[in-house]
Amino acid sequence: MIATLQNLGRPLLRLGLIPQIVIGIVCGILLASVSPEVAQSVSLLGQLFISALKAVAPILVLILVAAAIASHKQGQPTHIRSVLALYLIGTLTAAVVAVVASFVFPTALALDMPEVSGNPPGDIVEILRNLLLNAVANPVSALMEGNFIAILVWAIGLGIMLRQAKESTRTMLADLSDAVSNIVRIVIRFAPLGIFGLVANTLAENGMGALLDYGHLLMVIVGSMLFVALVTNPLIVYWQTRRNPYPLVFTCLRGSAITAFFTRSSAANIPVNLELCKRLKLHADTYSISIPLGATINMCGAAITITVITLSAAHTLGIGVDFYTALLLCIVSSLAACGVSGVAGGSLLLIPMACNLFGISTDVAMQMVAIGFVISVVQDSTETALNSSTDVLFTAAACQKRDNR
Repeated sequence: MIATLQNLGRPLLRLGLIPQIVIGIVCGILLASVSPEVAQSVSLLGQLFISALKAVAPILVLILVAAAIASHKQGQPTHIRSVLALYLIGTLTAAVVAVVASFVFPTALALDMPEVSGNPPGDIVEILRNLLLNAVANPVSALMEGNFIAILVWAIGLGIMLRQAKESTRTMLADLSDAVSNIVRIVIRFAPLGIFGLVANTLAENGMGALLDYGHLLMVIVGSMLFVALVTNPLIVYWQTRRNPYPLVFTCLRGSAITAFFTRSSAANIPVNLELCKRLKLHADTYSISIPLGATINMCGAAITITVITLSAAHTLGIGVDFYTALLLCIVSSLAACGVSGVAGGSLLLIPMACNLFGISTDVAMQMVAIGFVISVVQDSTETALNSSTDVLFTAAACQKRDNR
C-alpha cells in the first residue's frame, strides 16, 4: 500500500511549485463544492501553513536584511549611483501606483479566523508615534511578537555595524542567511497543502464569491504592474535620456521579462540580463554590478504586491487610510521590497511589516500572506518579469545618459 502511494505521488512531487499550487486550489474548490463539512475539517492544513509562516517571517527579515547590508562591498564605482537612484525612484513610483489603484479599486476579502480585528490608528501623528515606539522595542520581544518595524531597525543597525567585522564573521552571517532561506523554502514547499486547506475552508464558509475577491485582488496587482511597465517606467527613462523610451522598453520586455516570467527568479535571470546588456552595448563595468545588485534590491513589482495586499487588509477591516498614511506606506513598502527574499513568494513574507503600520495583527497579516500564495500562480511570475526587466531598463537608461554627456 505504501509503495503504491509512493508510486502515485512521485509524478506529483516532480511537478514545480506553481502546478502543485494550482492542483491544491482546484482540489480545494472541488471539496468545498462536494462536501462543505469535510472542507471545513481540513482547515487545520491552512492554519498550520499560516502558523509556520508566522514563525519564520520575523527571523527571515532580521537575518536577510542584516546579511545584505553587512556583505555590501564598499568602494563601488561612482557611476553606479545613477542606477541605484533609478532603482529607488522606480520602486517608490511603483508603490505610489499601487496605492492609487487600491484606492480606485478597493478590495475586501473573506478572512476565516474569528480573531480578525484591527487597531486602526487615529491619524498620521499617531502612526508616526507608534512607529517610533515600535522601532525601539526590545529585539527579543519584537521577534516573539512579530514587531517587524523593530526587527527591520535592528537588522539595519546590525548590518551597518557588521560591515566592519572580520570577513569570517560576515561569511558566517551570509551562511546563516542561506540557512534561514532554505528553511523558508521548506515551508513554502508545503504551500500546496496549506492553500488546499485554506481555499476549501474559505469557500465552504463564504461560498464561491470568495474566489471573485481573489480575482479582483489579482487584477489590481497585475494591472498596477502593467501600468508601471508601460507608463511610469518609460516616463522615468525619458526623463533620464530625453529619448523615445518605448523601443528600449519593449526590447527589455522581450529579452528579459518573458524568460523571467517562466523562471520566476530574478537571480536565475541574471545571465539572461547580462547577455541582453552586452547586446545593447552597455558599459560592462556598470552592468556587471548593477544587474546582480538589481536582482536583490530593485523590486518594483514586490513593492506593488506588498502595498496592494496591505491596503486590501486595511479595507477589509474598515481601517481608514489618509494621504499621509498612504505616503508612509509607499516608503515602507519600497524599503521592504529592497529586502525581499530570493525564494519564490519572498515579497509576500514582508506583508506583515507593512501591516504593522495600521495595527493589523500578525494573525490577520499571515492570512493575507496565505491569500497571496493562492494568487501567486500569476502574481509571482508577473512580479518577477517586471523586476528583472526593469534591472536592464534602468541600467541602459543610466548608461545612455552618460553617453549623452
